[in-house]
Amino acid sequence: MELLSCVLLWKLMLLQSPALILSSGSVSESVVKWQAGTQAVLRCQSPRMVWTQDRLHDRQRVVHWDLSGVPGSQGRRLVDMYSAGEERVYEPRDHGRLLLSPSAFHDGNFSLLIRAVEEGDEGVYTCNLHHHYCHLYESLAVRLKVTDDPQLARAYWDGKTEVMVVARGMPALMTCVNREHLWTDRHLEEAQQVVHWDRQLPGVPHDRADRLLDLYASGERRAYGPSFLRDRVAVKADAFARGDFSLRIDALEPADEGIYSCHLHHHYCGLHERRVFHLQVIEPTFEPPAPASPGNGSGHNSAPGPDPTLVSRSRGHSVINVIVPESHAHFFQQLGYVLATLLLFILLLITVVLATRHRGGCEASDKKAGKSKGKDVNMMEFAVATRDQAPYRTEDIQLGEG
Repeated sequence: MELLSCVLLWKLMLLQSPALILSSGSVSESVVKWQAGTQAVLRCQSPRMVWTQDRLHDRQRVVHWDLSGVPGSQGRRLVDMYSAGEERVYEPRDHGRLLLSPSAFHDGNFSLLIRAVEEGDEGVYTCNLHHHYCHLYESLAVRLKVTDDPQLARAYWDGKTEVMVVARGMPALMTCVNREHLWTDRHLEEAQQVVHWDRQLPGVPHDRADRLLDLYASGERRAYGPSFLRDRVAVKADAFARGDFSLRIDALEPADEGIYSCHLHHHYCGLHERRVFHLQVIEPTFEPPAPASPGNGSGHNSAPGPDPTLVSRSRGHSVINVIVPESHAHFFQQLGYVLATLLLFILLLITVVLATRHRGGCEASDKKAGKSKGKDVNMMEFAVATRDQAPYRTEDIQLGEG
């Protein structure tokens, strides 16, 4: 019996050792790049930070005992109890025979008492502690053997689990103790959950970082930092309802560069996480419009765009040097210019020749008309001269007869 007491005391000290304190911490580090003038989003999410007010009569903490034939095999549920005090025994034969302390969730003693051990009680007993609110799970296994000789009753460690040898008909105590505060009492969770964002300029150590935001599950918020940045950073109002504490920075500026860190603290659940973001602000890339083809007025051009490596950037302004490479399309474009010019010259030459021929034909017609008019005048003159000469001839004839 003294050996059994020593083993129980050793187990109690083991369960209360600092190694079993539930605390977690993780650090993730990443480099993010965003263009100036856009909205930057630094994602910081954790489902374990979701705050849900308990409306189920504190059924978020539960202990249950299982029994299996061998370690690792699927067993059967014996009894479970919620932190609100509700207890359930699954087998009718175990009512009044399997007992849990009513104050288990106040003093942290979740041990299972078997009043009178029977032959069918042999197996591996597992004590399972579930905290649904904090997403935590703990288990402890004890192997029970039944003997008919009370002198063989003892407890020992077989290298994997604790083994208890109990005489038939005697009580057996399966010890399971955990006095961490999240199993023994309920604090105001909303007062123990906090998220804060820090910012440090390049070259500034972490311990000298500037605080940007403090967020509490109770709804309280505090903003810090320079005014030019404080008015442009925000975290959604339902952050604790969704577990999304991503930081949004509107109208990103080059001066916003630096190291941003998201710190998640859930003191009730023992959660401590940190996410680090190296924010780099890059100048926006301006792409010049593609030149239109001059031949047909279309805006399509098969020539490749400018090489993005030829874009020179400097803080505050951008200088873009564009070099259009020679290609087959460019050659045909120049050939089109030459052919169009040649065609225009030929049309102009044809127009001049036609105009010259038309002018020559008009002059020839005028000359022919002049000659015909001259002939008509001479005939009239000749007629007039004939009429003038006729009387004189008649007079001459009359003088001759006298």
